[in-house]
Amino acid sequence: MPKIATLDDMRYQEHILQGVSRTFALTIPQLPPALRQVIGNAYLLCRIVDTVEDDNALSSEQTRQLAEMFVAVVNGEVEAETFAQTLYPLLSKHTIPAEHELIKHTPAVIRITHSFNPAQRRALERCIRIMGDGMVAYQQAESLAGLENLAAMDRYCYHVAGVVGEMLTELFCDYSPGINHSKPALMALSVSFGQGLQMTNILKDIWEDRKRGACWLPQDIFLQEGFDLNNLEPGCSDPGFHNGLGVLIGIARHHLQNALAYTCLIPPEETGIRRFCLWAIGMAILTLNKINQKRDFTEGSQVKISRRSVKTSILITSLLAKQDWALQKLFKLTAKGLPENKRNSIVI
Repeated sequence: MPKIATLDDMRYQEHILQGVSRTFALTIPQLPPALRQVIGNAYLLCRIVDTVEDDNALSSEQTRQLAEMFVAVVNGEVEAETFAQTLYPLLSKHTIPAEHELIKHTPAVIRITHSFNPAQRRALERCIRIMGDGMVAYQQAESLAGLENLAAMDRYCYHVAGVVGEMLTELFCDYSPGINHSKPALMALSVSFGQGLQMTNILKDIWEDRKRGACWLPQDIFLQEGFDLNNLEPGCSDPGFHNGLGVLIGIARHHLQNALAYTCLIPPEETGIRRFCLWAIGMAILTLNKINQKRDFTEGSQVKISRRSVKTSILITSLLAKQDWALQKLFKLTAKGLPENKRNSIVI
């Protein structure tokens, strides 16, 4: 018999969200009450998969086994306690304390997961299965040489973020008949939304990823500009590298423009869901601007947007949340200095 989620479990979920994500701790409370719990839980499930994939102390085989075990936990086929007791002692100092705590309390998170309606559970289970499979495959292929080409980057972004866009769309449509009316159009844009956010993170985290032996940049984009990613070092001033970054910034901008189109398909009266989307888009565009202006940055903190910028973006997008024309004008103004997308990016 499934274990029932308790009030303490709910409180724990709210508490740990503050520790593992500044962004989602801001955006999730904007959602309607009926969505806050399930989307907060979905984020924590994805974070657990991330933790399994990111901890370098785990061997490839351990990563694969733990990812498969967690998929089975979410599906209700393996006890969450077994997973937590297996993974927790293996975590290294590379994993932040809040993630150590999250793994330790996996049973509380899963009790909430198993309390959702069948449609919500199906959406979460599908997302975690695809994410787990993809992350294991890419973890085994990690290298400083980068991904083979832009299509490979698209596939990587789908497994870690595009599928999250699909899951959120399923949850939004389950919540609201009005949103469900636009489901085909929303689903068509959902992967692009996720990719825009993920590409922004990849660009921001180039140097942190390289420190742990990974590079998610596409080789072909840089080779076309005359630069080999094998030669990449912090402080690189090679014009070919900077030009390659410009191409990827333009592609990310295009995906974020699709993310705005997605948001405008949400009925204006669903202001909480619109704010949830708009705040993420706003922070991503501001981050792209910083990366574009400082292509020779050597660590993510140099292109991190300030708290003041975050507050300003939140205020403006909240005031304009119901006005599509104003949001489109704001996006155009904010993205004015960014390169245009001149390459095709394959969205799965």
